[in-house]
Amino acid sequence: MDRRYARSWGAIVLFLVVFLTIGLFRRCGNSRYQYDEGVIFGTFYHITYRSSESLAEEIKQQLLRFDASLSPFNDTSLISRVNRNEAVETDPWFRHVFTAAQQIYARTGGAFDPTVSPLVNAWGFGFKKGTFPDSVQIESLLTHVGMDKLSLDAHRVVKSDSLVTLNFSAIAKGYACDVIGELLSDRGIDDFMVEIGGEVVARGKNPEGKAWRVGVNRPTIADGEAGTIEEVLQITDAGLATSGNYRNYRIVDGKRIAHTIDPVTGYPVQHSLLSATVLAPDCMTADAYATAFMVMGLDRSRALVDSLPGIEALFLYQHATDTARIDCWVTPGLQKLMLKK
Repeated sequence: MDRRYARSWGAIVLFLVVFLTIGLFRRCGNSRYQYDEGVIFGTFYHITYRSSESLAEEIKQQLLRFDASLSPFNDTSLISRVNRNEAVETDPWFRHVFTAAQQIYARTGGAFDPTVSPLVNAWGFGFKKGTFPDSVQIESLLTHVGMDKLSLDAHRVVKSDSLVTLNFSAIAKGYACDVIGELLSDRGIDDFMVEIGGEVVARGKNPEGKAWRVGVNRPTIADGEAGTIEEVLQITDAGLATSGNYRNYRIVDGKRIAHTIDPVTGYPVQHSLLSATVLAPDCMTADAYATAFMVMGLDRSRALVDSLPGIEALFLYQHATDTARIDCWVTPGLQKLMLKK
């Protein structure tokens, strides 16, 4: 029997909604649960952790340092300077993400590629908006895309093409969750959940002494639909991330153009996969593979998950003949974490 479990639901998950209750300050021994929130990387963060004192300022300062390293939205950040071809030495955070990105780039056959920004911009989903590119423009841009055009030498980025740029947005939010988790662990905190822009890392127990609960939303394919909670996952000691297409798209000649660009072809993906939710030992890995799977599509992603120890996934996709119907394929490990109704 195939070790993967598949079933069809009338309406399933797409977007991660983290159950974080602001008033959770229940006593637990001599400690209580703190709750911090704020804005970083252009998105919100929510952090709940068991501690007798607040670490809000320390968390904020760590996130700002992380922003100064890896945020492409910060003109003075390390990654922005690398993109301008300045002679700068990278820091440990940058090098860790860079190395992981190269490895996942190779494992996914180029589906995960942090150098894809020129194509994303050309299709109108990045920093720049404009008309859609033609085939000539796409072929030209593809010559400046590829993690294989970059390497690290003595802590400096070496480019075989000076026009190649990096954007770690599809992996850095997950890594930021891990970094804050490490900060909390270093302070002797064993029970916490960190959520940044929908990516999650959880350790230990929640205020009720149970695994942390993360809700997943019903997809809203039709315009004007509102998402509702469809499933709840119980997780601990793991990272969880999701990536999907239905929220970010453009309409051209009555047809939806997905925001996910295939770095290999240069075109928006055209397949049935609507979302990928990934569970991994760390959130950085979950974040990157969730993005890669959205590029690869259902069949290739299922095959790859089978070869990745420690990775669990849930794929939401449109039925082959009834586009209004949504099917779901989920690995046994993730299926066991679904809260029974």
